[in-house]
Parts: sequence; structure tokens; C-alpha cells
Amino acid sequence: MKTPQLIYTETFGCSANRNNTEIMKGILRQAGFDTVIKASIADMMILNTCVVKGPTEKKIERRILDLQRFDKPIIVAGCMPEVRSKELNKMNNVYLIGTHHYQDILNLIYDIVKGRYKQEKYLTKKNEIKVCVPKIRQNKTTGITQISEGCLGTCNYCLTRFAKGKLFSYPREKIIENIDKDLDEGCKEIWITSQDNAAYGLDNGKRELPKLLKEILKLEGKFLVRVGMMNPNNVLPILDELIEIYKSEKMFKFLHIPLQSGSDEVLEEMNRFYSVKDFVYIVDKFRKAIPEITIATDIILAYPDEGRQDFVKTFDVIKKMQPDVVNFSKYWAMKGTAAAEEKQIDVKIAIKRAKEFAKMHVEMLMKKNKKWLGWEGKVLVDDWKNENFIARNNTYKQIIVKSKRRDLMGKFVDIKIVETSVNYLVGEII
Repeated sequence: MKTPQLIYTETFGCSANRNNTEIMKGILRQAGFDTVIKASIADMMILNTCVVKGPTEKKIERRILDLQRFDKPIIVAGCMPEVRSKELNKMNNVYLIGTHHYQDILNLIYDIVKGRYKQEKYLTKKNEIKVCVPKIRQNKTTGITQISEGCLGTCNYCLTRFAKGKLFSYPREKIIENIDKDLDEGCKEIWITSQDNAAYGLDNGKRELPKLLKEILKLEGKFLVRVGMMNPNNVLPILDELIEIYKSEKMFKFLHIPLQSGSDEVLEEMNRFYSVKDFVYIVDKFRKAIPEITIATDIILAYPDEGRQDFVKTFDVIKKMQPDVVNFSKYWAMKGTAAAEEKQIDVKIAIKRAKEFAKMHVEMLMKKNKKWLGWEGKVLVDDWKNENFIARNNTYKQIIVKSKRRDLMGKFVDIKIVETSVNYLVGEII
């Protein structure tokens, strides 16, 4: 087989996955390969996969089958190979590389070319430090830094924990070096990401996220830090420190803290390590110290054995707490998890609850976002979508910027909010 020159990549899932694709592309570019945006012209394809939800998994399976029409090697990377290798092995011209081997992408390609590919070589568990390595950013304004791999959770519905493995925190000095390099190369927005950022350091018996964030904030330059998802049980022991850190002008006032259910009984069934009261306490304390903070949360509806009263409790907690972002979805039984073996809720009931929740959710967000009408302030332009610049204010609100200028990317500009919607605001430069 000829050595490929043109490589197509496609990414599904979280910001860590996005960063892992950036790393693979960086390694390939350094070795002389070119990455392309059209699968039809590629010599080889890489799909970086996710198994958080069933619909995503099905979408990836369909995409693999679709790409097979080009009769080119398809490398399936990420979480799916770790937990679905038997199913993937039934597909033609497919090669697997797991979550702990992203930096072995070159070796994999050469093994495929020379006909010596052995699957087990690329699906072993090992500690791979995913910082201070070559990468090609998807967005030049945003620098994504992973601080750890895996988690300490035992959630009954989660397949990702089997793919990622146990928590492995990266060295603090390496993380700082990685972020410093991103800043030197022009990044203005720094994303801190992992399966649970608040767990950083716990594999070594220490709660080190506050110390890490303080060191990041000491770095020179004008930039903003967004901390990704943190589980409530790991936020509680560092809550006061985190609140003080979030007061820094370099921190986005954005807290992603999953609730999953408003029923303690369901949380126990899920094997989550916190109560609804813990979630409410954390949010209330953050809001008291930083009133403008954006609260993002996640909800799973129609979990096995979720009764009507459990659903009502979730509905009521969300309505009471008024989070600014609610990522909600119907429960999906993932083969290989404990929850998938439980008695499932009737699909009609699940759909009815989702519709009821969605109606409340839309009304809540429309009302909340209207309060931003007329707001004036500074934003960071960090993206370009659908012929529009996208910006974020200090609370990480998504703002479409109306402007004829084409030189706004990565710049801080003053705007006024002139329009609101469910999921975004619209601003004009002033």
C-alpha cells in the first residue's frame, strides 16, 4: 500500500476530543502529511469518536458506512474503539486506535501501509500526557488544554468511563507550559478541560485545581479562562477557593456543574456522589459572590425507575434555580452499562416528559435572555459561524456580532445587545 499524503479528519463529542484531533493533525503535519476538509479527495480518513449518547454512536456508525464508499482506509479513534471493537471489526477497511494512543497515530499509519497492523497494540491502557505536543488548532483564538484523562466516577449509565479509564492528572508544570505556548501563539481564550476538572490531582491524593488555576492566571497577557465541567461532589471541598479564583478579571464567569436529576433517589440509582441540596448550595454560594455568573447544567430525563414525582422534582429544581444553560436529553441505554440492564421507561412517557421539560426550558431562557437587552460592554470575538462573528462576554454568553468588518477575530470590542433569542444574543459594535 502507498503511503497516504492527504488525510481527512472528523471529530465527534467533547472539547477534549476536539483537542485530541488537533494533536493528531499537528503530529501528521510535522511528519509531512496534509490534512484536507473533503473526504472524497483523501487517501486516508480519521474519525475521532464519542460514546456519551446512543444517537451519537449510531450517527458515527452511519458515517463510517458512508465513508466506506471511497474504498480508503478508515482509522476510528477515541472512545468507540475502546468499548465497541467487536462491532467495528465487522466493518471493512477499518483500523482502531484508542484514547490512550493519540500520539501513536504516525506509527499506526505506517503499520497500516506496511501491512503489520495489530489492533491490540493500539488499544492498551497507558498514561498519555496530551500537552506540550504538536497541534493544529481548529480555532486560532481558542487554546484547549486537557489537564487529565479519565475520572473517579462509577456512574451506572456512563460508557465513557470504561473508554477513558481511571483518573490520571497531567503534571502541573506541563499544563502551564502548554498554555503559555498557546498564549505566545495568539490565543485569547483558554479552555481547561477533562472529564471532571474539579478532580484534578485526586489520583495523587491532592485537590490541586485551585493551585493550577492560580498559576494559570499569573501568566502574562490579555486572555480569558473557561473552566469546563466539574462534578458537585468534587467542587464542595474547594468551593470557597474556587469562588475567590472566579472573581479574577481573567476568568469567564461560567460554571458548568451537572445536576443530572432533581431527585436524590434517582441520583443514588445513577451512582452519583452528591445530593440535590449540594448542587443548590454550590450554585447559591457562587451567585451570592458573583451575581452575574452563568450557570450551565446537564439533565438526564426518563432514567430507569424515574417516577413521575422524580421528574416533577427535576422540573421544579430547574425552574427554581433558573440555570442559564440546560443540556438535557432523554436517557439512552448504553450497552455495557449497569443502567442498560434495568427496566426502561416506556418511550412514550419519555417523549412526553422531554416535551414538557423543553417547553419550560425555552420559556425560561427567553425570559432570562431578555434581561440582557440594552447591555453594553466588552466582548471577545472568538468564532465565525454562518457568515457571522461570534463573541463572548465575561459571563460566556454567546453573542452574534453585527458588523461589516472582517478583522474582528481574536479582538476585544465594545458592543450593545440589540436583540435576544433562546440560545444567543445579538450585538452591535459601539
